Amino acid sequence: MELLLLSNSTLPGEPFFHWPQAYVQAFLQGRARVAFAAFAAPEEQRDAYCDKVREVLTPMGVELVPLHREPDVEAALGKVDAVAVGGGNTFLLLRDLYRTGALKAISQRVKKGLPYLGWSAGSNVASPTIMTTNDMPIVEPPSFRAMHLVPFQINPHYTEATIPGHGGESRDQRIAEFLALNPGMTVAGLREGSLLHVQGQRVELVGRPMKVFRAGAAAEEVQPGVFRTDLHPAGN
Repeated sequence: MELLLLSNSTLPGEPFFHWPQAYVQAFLQGRARVAFAAFAAPEEQRDAYCDKVREVLTPMGVELVPLHREPDVEAALGKVDAVAVGGGNTFLLLRDLYRTGALKAISQRVKKGLPYLGWSAGSNVASPTIMTTNDMPIVEPPSFRAMHLVPFQINPHYTEATIPGHGGESRDQRIAEFLALNPGMTVAGLREGSLLHVQGQRVELVGRPMKVFRAGAAAEEVQPGVFRTDLHPAGN
């Protein structure tokens, strides 16, 4: 498998998809047709979402194939060179991945070698579950189980920041709650402006440092570099 998993598409004050453009272009080099799952956006916004992504990918020589317009998702995936899953609301994304049969179809194709590009919610669904999303459950998917393309959970848009005077939990507290009930899991806190490039059993962190959370241990700040899929440094 080969995956490019972005924490986010856009940094504050920058145009859409500016910061990861070079990485995405290199990843999609020679891959002329890309299926795009816009299911994380409400139905009436999906065509506009595709247009927005198309504006970025067309100059790279990529033809976008909107999966929400395809009557047979599995057949459409057999005619493309890669698949992209965009950000938005993770619960809505997962619900409609289930509804359309795209969850199983994409997962099976990617595990057989179809390159996968995801950002934000699209990276979260590459995890075993969506239980480390930051989103509001605006719809109810059939299950929280996702594609399990990587063996660890991703928390996209990760930050330690808290709002002064606000009594809500910090991101670290929420991840600690998750691990208390799911102690066998590992969580990658992927900061904005960062990505994971997964190739087989090799994971490369590009961009900013990542925070790795495991049950019963202090969270570990790790610098960009190469890791195994258990998120331990390669060679260790």
